[in-house]
Amino acid sequence: MAKVLIVIGSKSDSEYAQICADMLAQFQIESKVEISSAHRHPQRTAEITSQAAGEGFEVIIAMAGLSAALPGVAAAHSNLPVIGVPLPAALDGLDSLLSVVQMPPGIPVATVAIGKPGAKNAAILAARILALKHDDVAEAVEQHRDSL
Repeated sequence: MAKVLIVIGSKSDSEYAQICADMLAQFQIESKVEISSAHRHPQRTAEITSQAAGEGFEVIIAMAGLSAALPGVAAAHSNLPVIGVPLPAALDGLDSLLSVVQMPPGIPVATVAIGKPGAKNAAILAARILALKHDDVAEAVEQHRDSL
C-alpha cells in the first residue's frame, strides 16, 4: 500500500493535516501524521524525515506557517519527494508561501496553495506521484479527475 508521511510543526496545524489525510484516504493511500517543529525540535524533525523512506513512506507532505522552515528541513534530510503546504499565520500566509517556495537549488520542495486548498492539493499531487508506481492509486486518481 502507498504511504505518505504528513509532518506538521504544531498541534494547532492538525486541522490541515486531517484535511490532507482524509483526501489521501480517498485515493486508498495510508498516511501518518507527525508533529515536529523544525525550530523547537530540529533533531526530532531530522530523524523523522531521514527515516521516512526506511519506514515505507514514498512522499512527505510538510505543513508550516510563519517562517515555514519545515518543508525545507524535510527536503534537506530526505530524498523522498517533499510537498510543502504553506499555512496561514501572519500576513494571511504570504510569508509562509514565500518561505516554502524559495528553496535553494538542489533541495526542491513542491509548493501548493496556502491553507485548506493546499492541504487538498498536496494530497492530490502526492497521489499523482504515487500513481506512477501503484495501479490502484492511478485508478483512484483517474476516478477523482472524472468526478470533477
